[in-house]
Amino acid sequence: MPADASLIPPALDLLREHSDVGPGEVPGLLEWLARVPDPPDPRGVRHALTLVLTLTACAVLTGATSLLAVGEWIADAPPHVLERLGLRPDPILPRRLVPSEATIRRLLARIDGDALDQVVGGWLADGRPESTGLRGLSVDGMSLRDAAKARGRRIHLLAAVEHTIGLVLAQLDVGEKNGEITRFQPLLDTVADLTATVVTSDALHTQREHATYLLGRGAHYIAIVKGNQKKLRKPLKFLPRKDIPFQGRTRGTGHGRAEIRRIKVATVNNLLFPAARQAVQIKRRRTDRKTGKTTITTVCAVTSLTAGQAAPVQLARLIRDHWKIEALHHIRDTTFAEDASQLRTSNAPRAMASWRNLAVGALRLSGVKNIAAGLRRNARDARRPLALLGRA
Repeated sequence: MPADASLIPPALDLLREHSDVGPGEVPGLLEWLARVPDPPDPRGVRHALTLVLTLTACAVLTGATSLLAVGEWIADAPPHVLERLGLRPDPILPRRLVPSEATIRRLLARIDGDALDQVVGGWLADGRPESTGLRGLSVDGMSLRDAAKARGRRIHLLAAVEHTIGLVLAQLDVGEKNGEITRFQPLLDTVADLTATVVTSDALHTQREHATYLLGRGAHYIAIVKGNQKKLRKPLKFLPRKDIPFQGRTRGTGHGRAEIRRIKVATVNNLLFPAARQAVQIKRRRTDRKTGKTTITTVCAVTSLTAGQAAPVQLARLIRDHWKIEALHHIRDTTFAEDASQLRTSNAPRAMASWRNLAVGALRLSGVKNIAAGLRRNARDARRPLALLGRA
């Protein structure tokens, strides 16, 4: 039976009416969320879209890993938290004024995923600290293993993650993994400013069209060269690397192994790749700390950065920092149990991935390093998510 139009004013209007909501609190995020188009519902509108989205974001910030958990957190949210969002409980039928799990599931299934990701990315970008030097930005894809759309299509998300803090500035559903190449430019089109940004990616995106696009946006690239670019890889093999000394060496440990990385860099001017200015070779020596087995791998890359713009040590750091995007994937898999999620309703799996990106980004912007501990801390006080979401 169709529901009547909501008697609850939009959340933004209510927030502006209440003077107890300071400028550094929730309104910043709500103003961004107001840009997400409200999906039509034949049953009518009972809850303001911005209210439902903000409540969902708060629930994920306390560690909710499923829509059931989101609905339970909203149902148990204390009155003072709801009032901060402009929702005054009805003294007679209080639960009718709170969006149910079914309402949230229905809304996230129909929501415009691209618009939501642009809002999340824009809000996170707006909160990051200013920088006067080069910024690193990783582009990489990730499949939601147990989430599938109609006809069994697995959801594969392509994301752009900045190096310093690990904020997801853009995300797109590319269909299948082999659709990443055609969605590279549309993904970065949603990032407002790429000036002085160094875009790093794996060998799949070592494409001349990608390099030309980045140069046109005032950005730089570091492109990994493998067998998919034979005309580029061949001349790199014949560079006089034996005559070039190693120009940097770093050590590291993690994931049960010790690693030594050494770098060589040579200036180039005639490679068949747009504006390639330096060729990079990194030798990685990894030793498994349990078995003692050692492996040596060589990574080749080209970059549009000149020797004056980036020294070998800086190039090594940018290439190493590209894989920080894997840390985000690990957090979503383990802390938020993303791979175990059975959510398969239309756009809902992607929307929940967006909220996880927002939760991780909001915690990192506040200085939290251990995401799981940060979520547990938020769960102990329902006001803490509101403070985090007011960083805009």
